[in-house]
Amino acid sequence: MAKYSKKAGEKVEEALHEQKEGKLKSGSGKKVTSKKQAIAIGLSEARKEGAKVPKKKD
Repeated sequence: MAKYSKKAGEKVEEALHEQKEGKLKSGSGKKVTSKKQAIAIGLSEARKEGAKVPKKKD
């Protein structure tokens, strides 16, 4: 299994929390309902901040 940094884990946790509250929005502005999508958004944000996250699969 892939190893993620602590910062990445925090970002994913934050995104999941927002998704549960119904506050998380995707790039198009729609509400995120999928847990998988929330995790992907959290990892993407962590990547932008320079956290240790494995590369995206194409």
